Amino acid sequence: MQVSVRDNNVDQALRVLKKKLQREGVFREMKLKQHFEKPSEKKARQQAEAIRRARKAARKRLEREGVM
Repeated sequence: MQVSVRDNNVDQALRVLKKKLQREGVFREMKLKQHFEKPSEKKARQQAEAIRRARKAARKRLEREGVM
């Protein structure tokens, strides 16, 4: 990942970098790896995330079709 600094504006470059890292999920991954997660907790979390993604996809699909 690369961010260019223009006109010595490091603050803006930092903001852009943070936004890119956020989009990639790096901060979320770091937070998850701070502590050990039991396999059963990991499985439950992944299932909940999958359900959330499926519901969101269904909502988007219905919205695109104009049902709502």
